[in-house]
Amino acid sequence: MSGEGGGRVLGIDPGSRVTGYGLIDFHGRRSGYVASGVIQVAGQAFPERLRAIFEQLGEIIELYRPDVAAVEQVFVRRNPDSALKLGQARGAALCACMGRDLAVAEYTASSVKQAITGTGGADKDQVQYMVRILLGLEGQLREDASDALAVALCHINRRDLDQRLAGTQWG
Repeated sequence: MSGEGGGRVLGIDPGSRVTGYGLIDFHGRRSGYVASGVIQVAGQAFPERLRAIFEQLGEIIELYRPDVAAVEQVFVRRNPDSALKLGQARGAALCACMGRDLAVAEYTASSVKQAITGTGGADKDQVQYMVRILLGLEGQLREDASDALAVALCHINRRDLDQRLAGTQWG
């Protein structure tokens, strides 16, 4: 991280058709919105989608220079084919990060929801609402961009908690 108390986090919500990204600066307990958006790859052949995710995330990393990436883990209940494609999209995102020596943290969807809303069972609207409140944003965000910002916020919250626990004397 750049400095002891601050840095920039790139949150990634991987998808085989739309991948969300969001960047947040933090210093101490303050967080500030930097940018967010989506990488839209629907309509392309699947190998081309993976390449587009890899290349466009690489461009975002080069442009914004985050200190760490936080990526949502894959969880699909019903369709194995969807899970496989989502996993491959996630792999393209991880390779874009690791290929640029960017450290990666991974979080489950329920841990992201828990960190942002206080409950692991929150719906998408609740997550988006809290992201807007926590970052002081107005208007609607694209769902995938909002989810990516939530992943970044989760990482910042988790980092703060880990630092506080590390300073606690047990026993």
